[in-house]
Amino acid sequence: MDLILWRHAEALDASDPGDDLARPLTAKGDRQAARVAAWLNRQLPAGTRVLASPARRTQQTAAALDRKFKTAAELAPDGTVEGLLHAARWPDAREPVLVVGHQPMLGLTAAYLLAAEPQAWAVRKGAVWWLRARERDGELQVVLHAVVSPELI
Repeated sequence: MDLILWRHAEALDASDPGDDLARPLTAKGDRQAARVAAWLNRQLPAGTRVLASPARRTQQTAAALDRKFKTAAELAPDGTVEGLLHAARWPDAREPVLVVGHQPMLGLTAAYLLAAEPQAWAVRKGAVWWLRARERDGELQVVLHAVVSPELI
């Protein structure tokens, strides 16, 4: 199974902490999302399932793909690694799953899957971490397939 973690692109700073879910992308964020979406559309299989947080900035980032996506409450800014993995059906999904979400949850998920440690790894705004699960000798292994940031595309 492929699990692709995509952090939302650059968004406006929170002027009202109570309205975090309403923060939109900046103009730079729109450009980042479009650039990464174009790269992802060249790489992702047609049957990839796309999940996004209910936050406006993740919805806008996911919309740049011009593919259908599902909003998953488990991916909200206060979500957990366990919630993300459950929503993605890790590691049993038959199709690749792209998750558009937030920090620190994405970095914590990558650390958990790659290092089995609860570490707060940094995932840059707009960046993609592509993880791949495979079975070797009856054991599940997770491989880092790619890391891409908007500045590198």
